[in-house]
Amino acid sequence: MYTNNLTKQVKAGNLLIGGGAPVSIQSMLNVKADNIKGNVEQAKKLEAAGCEIIRVSVPDKNAVALVSALKENVSVPIVADIHFDYKLAVESVAAGVDKVRINPGNIGLDDKVKQVVSACKNAGVPIRIGVNSGSLEKNILAKYGSPTPEAMVESGLYHISLLEKFDFNDIVLSLKSSNTQRMYDAYVLAAEKCPYPLHLGVTEAGTERMGVIKSAAGIGGLLLRGIGATVRVSLTDDPVLEVKAAKDMLKALGLRNDGIKFISCPTCGRTSIDLIGLAKAAEERFANIDKNLTIAIMGCIVNGPGEAREADLGIAGGKGEGLLFSHGEILRKVPEDKLLDALYEEILKYGE
Repeated sequence: MYTNNLTKQVKAGNLLIGGGAPVSIQSMLNVKADNIKGNVEQAKKLEAAGCEIIRVSVPDKNAVALVSALKENVSVPIVADIHFDYKLAVESVAAGVDKVRINPGNIGLDDKVKQVVSACKNAGVPIRIGVNSGSLEKNILAKYGSPTPEAMVESGLYHISLLEKFDFNDIVLSLKSSNTQRMYDAYVLAAEKCPYPLHLGVTEAGTERMGVIKSAAGIGGLLLRGIGATVRVSLTDDPVLEVKAAKDMLKALGLRNDGIKFISCPTCGRTSIDLIGLAKAAEERFANIDKNLTIAIMGCIVNGPGEAREADLGIAGGKGEGLLFSHGEILRKVPEDKLLDALYEEILKYGE
């Protein structure tokens, strides 16, 4: 089975994808394409949140101007999302886009596909083939009867062959479905058959609550198997939330070490402090500290330090006071209302 470490590596702008490169985070602008100012503002917010690839719809010739505006205002790679019109792909490449998302089979005759390939090859721009279970080719659907994982992979391999025919192999493949199990199975199958990096996502995953859960199940399960080079958590919400969810997912899987990782106990009848309030306050207060630390917020001074022995620093609550500890070793007692302040001070000086 191919994994991220073994796939071909492609380059979008200054970002490496696949071939052992770190798993990257993507999102997509959702401002109307004719609102250049609004798109630029949203792109800046995504970049500030940690988004590493930004995709933008290019539905018509006027929207190509958006590519140039984004390139002038953000430093992350920009992906042009193209449907059907090959000229929009060629013009987006000329405008400086770093990657094109397209389905070659929807472009038309070989000559049109060849023009897109030539433009991308000359500019060093990779192509992402985006297969969606809701829009498979009629002949493939007729063969399998429904958008099965096998049908999705066959569609992806067909589109890949259209590019390889013109000696183009700077390719990324995605196989998205709103059905988490179908998406998962399709990517597992593709990892056995496809040498190119895979872009993971559960499409139309829903609003923030269920969208994050479905994405964590599908994307997270695949990443734990080493499958996937780049991800998007698709939410019917502010795309900044997509980036935050993806960052948290990669941290939880041990694939990112940029920032604090929190662990906290679910509380029980032995808890004598407002642990839920403390944990939420700690998560908010320490969110922007750029240190690779694991911080524990525990409710019991009897078991807390021992249970969180792997944490770099932590607090465990008692009656009106708590313990400050490091790797299970108690540092000192602290009044309850001073616990977060004491923990903050220890975080700042940790490792010095």
